[in-house]
Order: sequence, then C-alpha cells, then structure tokens
Amino acid sequence: MAAARYDGLAEWYENFRPALAEHELDALGRLLGPGSGRCLDVGCGTGVPSAAVAELGWSVVGVDVSADLLDVARGRGLEVLETPADALPFEDASFDAAVSFLTHTDIDEFPAAVSEVARVLRPGAAFVYLGVHPCFVGPHSLFLEARGTPELAPGYRRTGRYDGSAFGVENPDGVRVRVGAVHLTLGDFFAAFTDAGLRIERFEELGERDYPHIIALRARR
Repeated sequence: MAAARYDGLAEWYENFRPALAEHELDALGRLLGPGSGRCLDVGCGTGVPSAAVAELGWSVVGVDVSADLLDVARGRGLEVLETPADALPFEDASFDAAVSFLTHTDIDEFPAAVSEVARVLRPGAAFVYLGVHPCFVGPHSLFLEARGTPELAPGYRRTGRYDGSAFGVENPDGVRVRVGAVHLTLGDFFAAFTDAGLRIERFEELGERDYPHIIALRARR
C-alpha cells in the first residue's frame, strides 16, 4: 500500500500546494457548486480541496493514506480519516457528493477507488474530479510547468507506476521526483468512471493554452 509515500513531506507539500489554483476553484464552483449535504474528499492530503468545498457550504469528510498530511488537515479544523480510497469505511449511499483532486496519478488502483466512491454516493449524487491530462502529463511527455508544446516520447500506452527517472519527469523540485506517479491512458481513465456505473455528464480541458494540463469532469451516480 502507498500509505507512506507522502509521509515526511507534509511541510514541503504544504508550501508546494498552499491553495487551489484559480482555475481549480472556478471548476469546483461550476461543477460542484454550493451545497449543504455531506461531501467526501478522496485523497484530501493537507485539506486544501476540503477547505474549498467547505467554503461552498458542504459538510466535508476527507480521506487519505498519509498520516502526516492528515495531521495538517486536522490543524485546519477539518474532519479527516486515514484510510485507503479503495476500501472506504462508509455505508452504501451515505454521501450527497464527492470530489477528488489530482489523485489518479497517486492511487495505484484508481478504478477500485472510483468504484468505492460510486458505492458510497447516493443515487443522483455528483462526483467531481480534477486531475492532470493523461495525454500530456506522464512518463511519455515532457511538459515542464505546462508551458509551450509538450515533447512526446514512446510509452503513452504503458500504464502503471513510474518514478522520477522517467522521460516526462524533469522538475527536481516537483512532486513526482519525490513520490513517483501512476500513468493511465485517457481511455483507461474514463473507463474507471463508466465501469463503476457512473455517468459522465461534463468533461473539460481547463485553461486557455494550446495544450491543456488539467482536466475536470462531473460524473453522476
């Protein structure tokens, strides 16, 4: 289990990602929107996404496998639980919504995690996901700071975990050098949602640059 990958990095990660970017906040506001029900944040980390969801009025429960990151989230006053995303300790149909940010590159069994999210969502509930673009971010694509044109190499269709030695990892100060990543093709990424019985009703490639770095979607139970 990947429980310890971010342990020992909490202080660094809090400085690396102190808040959601403007385009993330905008997408969250449009795709999730205000609510008063119970919302699950899968892979909540230090609680940055959870805090943004709470600002929209939701009652948020965050889950993650890193005890160190969760300590930071608790310091923000958030309700969080240490548990893997593919084995959620919640009853069926117990959440009114769910969100997850930048987790398909961290969770080894992302389809299993999405299936668990689908299980705990009430019928009709939304699951909002934001993550890096599988076509332009991965071991096959050098796209430093998501600027300019990505430089592609063979390997897009090879899914699985990779480390900081991969062609697409150049930033020595980035996350992937420290904890590695998981690559899914775009097809496998979409299948994680549809195979779990979720209906994808909105998909966006965020930003105005020629090559998008972040994707966002809303799926519904």
